[in-house]
Amino acid sequence: MTITEQQIFTPAIIFFDIDDTLSRDGILAEHNKSTLEQLAKTEIKVVIATGRAKPMLPEDIIDLHDSGVIDAIICMNGQYSFTKNAQQDQKIKHYPLSKAQAKLIVDICQQQDIIYKFESTTHIGWSGNSPRHELLRKLIDENHHFMIDPDFYKANDVYQCSVFFEGDNEQLAPVNFADYGLKLVHWHAMGADILPIEASKARAVKDICDYYEVSPADCMAFGDGNNDIEMFELVGCPVAMADGAEILKQTALAHNGKVTGSIEENGIQTALTEYGVFNDDSGN
Repeated sequence: MTITEQQIFTPAIIFFDIDDTLSRDGILAEHNKSTLEQLAKTEIKVVIATGRAKPMLPEDIIDLHDSGVIDAIICMNGQYSFTKNAQQDQKIKHYPLSKAQAKLIVDICQQQDIIYKFESTTHIGWSGNSPRHELLRKLIDENHHFMIDPDFYKANDVYQCSVFFEGDNEQLAPVNFADYGLKLVHWHAMGADILPIEASKARAVKDICDYYEVSPADCMAFGDGNNDIEMFELVGCPVAMADGAEILKQTALAHNGKVTGSIEENGIQTALTEYGVFNDDSGN
């Protein structure tokens, strides 16, 4: 393949979503791991941008961060970002919910009879263990980061609330979250995150860019979900996965980006080769 000058984009930072972008079913694809390791040998910074809570970051991603392959991590939809310093996690920026915001979210969830969890940097406090939802029971029983504590937000800094629907993902449709300075971001048919209206991966992307003294216009981002939209609108080169949300693919194309293949189709490697980040041989 011949790379034209118009196609070349040399990013200062590449931001990667995790689920269904780098990883499938919580496991980092081996060819994507190799690509991250290749990028670590260049001057390009590698940064994770995920909606996952810090305690729920996959071990394979944490291992790459600990080894220096991944330079920094944005988690909880931009509410918390960190890097490594002398083998210790070093916070870059954080935006904990106020106690008033958390209490407001609790009131909304209780009024709508919704299961919810609040996320800190170390633990996740659930409102309850639903007898109607086998998956939730299994998660809570098996994960040492989880606890059932409806008042978890009162004694801990929490960064976002996740809600779980039991058969009706329109359960919160009657709530106008903007009236409360909040927003609901769906990440799955069974779940969504409740965040302050100003929260987004994009805000954390700006924080990371300030930290490394680069412009977002000089950055690339890969993603697949609705919570990647603001990030795609900000960076200079957004790339959506082929099996991602339709609105995200439209956003990528509207902001000088592209749609690439899925994980199984080596989508990340194809895009990096097409943009000249890798040559035809090194991208595979």
